[in-house]
Amino acid sequence: MTASARLLLLGAVLALAGGSAQAQSVGADLAGADQSNDNFRRDRNVSVVERPHPGYEALGVNLGGFMLWPKVTASSEYNDNVFATGVNEIDDVVFQVTPQLTLTSDWPRHWLSAHASGTFNRYASETGQNSDDYSVGLAGRLDVLRTANLAGGVDLSRLTEPRTSAGTEGQPSPVEYRLTTVYVSGAQTFNRLKLSARLAWSQYDYLDAAGNFPQDDQDRQVTIVTGRADYAVTPDTAVFVEITGNDRNYRLSSSPIVGGAPEFPNFVNRDAKGVGGLVGANFEIAALVRGEIGVGYQRQDYKSDVFHDYSGLGARAKVEWFPTQLTTVTLTSSRSVEDAALAGASSYLATNLGLRLDHELLRNLILSANGTYGDDDYRGIDRDDKRYGLGLSASYLMNRRVGLTLAYSHFKNDSSGRDVDPVFAHYSVDRVGLTLTLQY
Repeated sequence: MTASARLLLLGAVLALAGGSAQAQSVGADLAGADQSNDNFRRDRNVSVVERPHPGYEALGVNLGGFMLWPKVTASSEYNDNVFATGVNEIDDVVFQVTPQLTLTSDWPRHWLSAHASGTFNRYASETGQNSDDYSVGLAGRLDVLRTANLAGGVDLSRLTEPRTSAGTEGQPSPVEYRLTTVYVSGAQTFNRLKLSARLAWSQYDYLDAAGNFPQDDQDRQVTIVTGRADYAVTPDTAVFVEITGNDRNYRLSSSPIVGGAPEFPNFVNRDAKGVGGLVGANFEIAALVRGEIGVGYQRQDYKSDVFHDYSGLGARAKVEWFPTQLTTVTLTSSRSVEDAALAGASSYLATNLGLRLDHELLRNLILSANGTYGDDDYRGIDRDDKRYGLGLSASYLMNRRVGLTLAYSHFKNDSSGRDVDPVFAHYSVDRVGLTLTLQY
C-alpha cells in the first residue's frame, strides 16, 4: 500500500473513532432535500457557518411565492506570487467584484431556485491576468410523495483556472473555459430503506488565448451515473452502498495537423470509462458528532493502450465535531481519479485531506482556520505533486446588509519526477485580502 493510501486510511480511522456523521450525507444530493424520514435526518446540531444569526441575516425581497436575494462582494487582495513560480516571483494587488442574484421559492412543498453571478478580477500591474467569470443556473425539486422526490438542475459557467493549477504552468494568459452541467436525481424512502440515483453530464470547452498553448485537447464530455442504497440500522445510524460509473469522452481523437505538423506532438487519446463502489456509514452521535465515511474500490480503463488502466482504493469522508455550540471542527478526506491537464498524462490519482475550525467568538464575529494536504500522482508521465495549504479568516457582520472579512492564505507546492518543469517544481503563494459584502 502506498504512503498516500495509508495516510487516507488513517484519516478514515480517526474519523470513525470520533463517531462520524453529518447534517446531510456526502451523497445527499442524490436524494434532493428529502428530510421526510427521521431515520435519515442528521440535524441535531447546526455548524457555525450554517447557523442563523438573528438580526444579521439578509431580509431578501418578497415577490409573492418567491424570495429574491441580491448580494455583491468587493475585495482587495495582495498576492506575493501571481504566476505561482519558483523563480522571478512577481507580486501584485488584485481587485475583485462579485455581484450575485438568487431567486428561491417560498412554498410548503416542492422547491425552485435560480441564480446568476459574475466574478470580475482586475490586477493593478499585471493587467494581462484580468478575467471575467460568470455562472447562471436553475435547479428544482418535485415532491412526488411524502417519501419520494425528483430533482434536477442546469448550470452554465465561464471559469478561470487558478494559477496554482498544473494546467496553467508556462501560460502567459489566464486559462479560461466554459462549463455546462446538467443533472437529474431521484429518491424514495421505504421506512428504513432509502434508494437514490443521479445522472450528471458535464461539458468542458477550453478557450484559446493569444500566447497560450492550444487547449483543444482538454475539451471533453463527462457523464457520471450513481446509484445508492441507505439502510437505517437505528434512527441515528445508516449504512450505505454506492455504485458509480463514468464515461470521459474527449473531443479530439487525434491531433490536428497545422502547417504540416501535429498541433499536439505528444497527443494520446484520453477517452476512458470507469466504475467505483463505496460502502460506509453516516450517523450522528447525540449533538456531538455527525458525518459520513465510505471506503471502496475504483477502476478506470483507458481507450488507448499507451495508458495503463488504474484500479485501487477509493474513499470519501466528512466528519463534523461540535465540542461546543459555538465551535465546529470539520475533517474531510477523499481519494479519486481525476482528469489531467498535462500533455502525455491520462489522469492523476488525487488524495486530499482537510481540517477546518470555525468559532463564533461573538454572534456577529466568526473566526476560521483551515489546513489542507493534497497528493496528485500522475499517470502516463513521471510526476507527483504535493500541495499544502493554510488559511485564516475573520468575518464581521456589521448589520443585516454589511459585512467585512479579513483573510490570509498560504499555499505551497512540491513537485517531483522527470516530467516536472524546474521553474514550477517548488513554490509558495501568500495572499492577504479584505472583502466587503453588501446584501439585502
